[in-house]
Amino acid sequence: MYLGLDLGTSGLRGILVDEAGIVVSSAEFSIPTSTPKPGWSEQNPSGWIKACKEVVSQIRANEEKAFAKLLGIGLSGHMHGATLLDADGKVLRPCILWNDTRSANEAKILDRTPQMRSISGNIVFPGFTAPKLEWVRSHEPEIFSKIEKVLLPKDFLRFWLTGDYISDMSDSAGTSWLDVNKRQWSEPALALGHMRAEQMPRLVEGSEPGGELKAELRQEWGLAGTVVVAGGAGDNAAAACGIGSVNDGAGFVSLGTSGVILVARDAYAPAPETAVHCFCHAVPDRWIQMGVILSATNSMNWLSRNLGQSVEKLAKMLPDSVTGPSAITFLPYLSGERTPHNDSLIRGAFLGVDVASEPVDLTQSVIEGVSFAMRDCLEALKSTGTAPTSLMAVGGGARSRFWLETLATVLQVPLDVPKGSEFGAAMGAARLAICAANNAEPAEVMTSPDTEDSIEPRSDLVAAYESEYGRYRQFYKALAPLAVR
Repeated sequence: MYLGLDLGTSGLRGILVDEAGIVVSSAEFSIPTSTPKPGWSEQNPSGWIKACKEVVSQIRANEEKAFAKLLGIGLSGHMHGATLLDADGKVLRPCILWNDTRSANEAKILDRTPQMRSISGNIVFPGFTAPKLEWVRSHEPEIFSKIEKVLLPKDFLRFWLTGDYISDMSDSAGTSWLDVNKRQWSEPALALGHMRAEQMPRLVEGSEPGGELKAELRQEWGLAGTVVVAGGAGDNAAAACGIGSVNDGAGFVSLGTSGVILVARDAYAPAPETAVHCFCHAVPDRWIQMGVILSATNSMNWLSRNLGQSVEKLAKMLPDSVTGPSAITFLPYLSGERTPHNDSLIRGAFLGVDVASEPVDLTQSVIEGVSFAMRDCLEALKSTGTAPTSLMAVGGGARSRFWLETLATVLQVPLDVPKGSEFGAAMGAARLAICAANNAEPAEVMTSPDTEDSIEPRSDLVAAYESEYGRYRQFYKALAPLAVR
């Protein structure tokens, strides 16, 4: 048996699978996020440990005999978080998360250094790890002076599981300290961020062993033999492993908390000027290119919270099929934006709201606004020479037929809906565990699921949505200069 753990922003999900990748049991546990100031987003790492204990406890209660056969654990996690430890391995402050924008100025300063883009292959975004440490150096110098190790969120969970300081290539590529081409820490990039190589964890590929479960946890969990913990992956690379997007050109669109269009590449192909992310994949000799927006389903969560109606209720108000663009335009920049704008200060907006507008109208406009933002990502990817002819659709938003039909029409790309329910980051983590525990070839383990449905663009509405997309792009250009700088 193999355990896949996906540390998401809102909670930890765990799945127990057999050697064929069939899910035997699953469990989830929520994790709170703190926003002490505007633009700030933090979590207490102790909440990750609590969530892991609860998830394992639930899975053991459901399938104790199966869990006792555990051979490997795979880890996936939200990227870019700065978890700071002292010489005793104690947490120095709450983890600064991926969607925290406090370090925008530090990011600009680092990004102006030509070496950073050439080494990391990416813009230094405010959400990345390196500018967070520069913010800590400037605003919390006493804490900065005590830092012995910097760990990404899933790697802190690994530290608790194994006692080892280890990370993988895909997650570390989002720090701005990794030479993404050479797949190793960059001494020049670290020096530019006032960090040292010894403060970094040891690097392994995601499909390789990355520690072993501690003896005390094996005893507590009723496990007799060695349990390998795989190198693991950042959440999007793990999701790519879970859905079989490993070979060149294979890709997916994810409508999760954030929105992602990801395409696997067999060669390093950075294009930082496009604000497309170029990271290492979780398997050797592979890379990924991604267009990323910060608020996808999170935009629906925001609308739900402010209207006082559940997301499910709002979704049920929508028709079964799209009929054309809404009269309202929504800009989903609730936390700033990455691809293609790299603008941490822009904020969201509704335009065209009428006295007769109802919650269903706002709901449709939010879905369309996120879809237009994903089109921005696709256009950025196309500018690098990556033009997927079809994409797998995953994430919570992919459960909405209305959203998928809207998105397919806006992107003008067919969207394939995979058969089954387990093909995301937790499955990718479990597949990495299978590879690490058995020295298995990733290509043999990370196969694509069968397709349950294919959502074609609505040819009768493509022109209407194309026109509305043009208006959407003009609204950003008009409002960006008015944002508080």
